[in-house]
Amino acid sequence: MIYTVTFNPSLDFYAKVNNLMLGTVNRTSAERLAVGGKGVNVALQLKELGDDVTALGFIAGFTGDEICHEMELTGLKHDFIPVEGRSRISVKIKSMTETDINGAGPKVTAADVRALIKNLKSRLKKDDWVIICGSVPPTLPDTVYADILDGLRDISGVNFVVDAYGKLLTETLRYKPFLIKPNLYELCEIFSSPVNLDTKQIAAYARKLQEWGARNVIVSLGSSGAIMVSETNQNMYVRAARGQLVNSVGAGDCMVAGFIHEYLNTGNYFKALNFATAAGSACAFTESIPTKEQIDYIESQML
Repeated sequence: MIYTVTFNPSLDFYAKVNNLMLGTVNRTSAERLAVGGKGVNVALQLKELGDDVTALGFIAGFTGDEICHEMELTGLKHDFIPVEGRSRISVKIKSMTETDINGAGPKVTAADVRALIKNLKSRLKKDDWVIICGSVPPTLPDTVYADILDGLRDISGVNFVVDAYGKLLTETLRYKPFLIKPNLYELCEIFSSPVNLDTKQIAAYARKLQEWGARNVIVSLGSSGAIMVSETNQNMYVRAARGQLVNSVGAGDCMVAGFIHEYLNTGNYFKALNFATAAGSACAFTESIPTKEQIDYIESQML
């Protein structure tokens, strides 16, 4: 079983505005509502690929109820913990450029985190996967992801994946997660480095994260593809497919899901990275989570 953890799921309101103008009334030419949050996106993509996945995390208020309702419409299994406040609404404006306005989300307490750990401990078995993604509310310390891994350390054979930034990510490395996936900007922030790095420099920084504890590291490079350093001492680079950008939201999440899906099926790191990169590209070229057929087509263009 695969479990995703999302501290801050959202209702994402996508609004297309042909020519957004500040300081006046704008009207949408198209709009849609979808559930969001990095772990939720990962879970939706894994489900689309046919994997057995359950979404965990926290929801609050009437927006939390709607998030659960929307997930049920997709058939995605979930078990969110209700907390105080209101789950966030995020606005994604599509105009000449993309503009995102992300809500703050509800208050999550240390007691809520302990309840999540208890929930996971009651579920996890050997060879299960836990994928922890995204930001956390300001009420929590930047050690909270590490605290979760520490609370689950006695369960052997569980594979952890962490997709986060800064100390949220680096504090988890001593627990040796199977995979981490910083993007280039997050990688450079960790090492206080400029972003104009070549592939050898990126791989060297990724190796440093391995020295700190990560077993495998993927650095996503957006439209340039991805670099991976593996626990089998391989350096890999895959170029992204070329296409028309439709929606960049969730591309990195689909990359994580694509990697785990393909790795579980083949056990091959390069095949998994290639499929992951195709999944990220397919997401960017569509309005929502891509289908397996769309990902396969994109991957065929990359070979």
